Amino acid sequence: MTFALGSRAKALGYRLESFESIGSTNAEALERARNGEWGPLWLVTDQQTAGRGRRQRAWISPPGNLAATIVETIDVQPPVAATLGFAAGLALEAALRTVSMESVMRLSGSAAGKFVLKWPNDVLVGREKLAGILLEAETVGDKFSVAVGMGTNIVSAPEGTPYPATSLAGLGIKSDAGDLFMALSDSWAEFRGIWDNGRGFTDIRPMWLERAAGLGEPVSVQSGGAPIEGIFETIDDTGCMILAKSDGKRIPIAAGDVYFGAVRSSGAA
Repeated sequence: MTFALGSRAKALGYRLESFESIGSTNAEALERARNGEWGPLWLVTDQQTAGRGRRQRAWISPPGNLAATIVETIDVQPPVAATLGFAAGLALEAALRTVSMESVMRLSGSAAGKFVLKWPNDVLVGREKLAGILLEAETVGDKFSVAVGMGTNIVSAPEGTPYPATSLAGLGIKSDAGDLFMALSDSWAEFRGIWDNGRGFTDIRPMWLERAAGLGEPVSVQSGGAPIEGIFETIDDTGCMILAKSDGKRIPIAAGDVYFGAVRSSGAA
């Protein structure tokens, strides 16, 4: 698979290194940061053999799917860096819309279902997971390095998972990992610029909410203890999910697994 940066990413000085196969693009990114890589550098493959998602869950990317990580050093505090994940969601959703429309124009077909963002880190079509995002960070000396990994099911999706998954191929979208990455590199440059080291999260937040899955609906969040149920009301200016309880209380959730509906289903998202 041949990968290339989009024109906007090239103009802004992004760099790219691609691999025929790699264990984990995020692990490679953090190792490079420890060894002095400041970025912005994309590490990309269409075959990842030892990837991981949130809470160290396995994320295996078989041949043909996309695993891409952007690594760079930023001058922000960790809570601010965490909001970069919302810019990543917008960038990935925009790239998916781009390749979807290109597929429609080539094949004179119809567009796939709407891409939506599941708090805090997934892209869905309907209630099926298409892509996931993992943001990891480390302090290296006096610098703060972040690796934002984005994995997308292009040619295949895992079966038998507790949370249903889908792929671009399964949606009838004819695209490949190279097409999606080129679109993603440009959309990332756009939304990373809007985010602007956290100063632009006030602009990112409403755009993310426009694409939010389950907004205004009952959800259940598992975050280590008993599930917390309520109406998904909004996200606040730090990126926390705000749940509105039946007694009028509003509960901020900083991290957790979200399940749609009032009762938590079994398994993991």
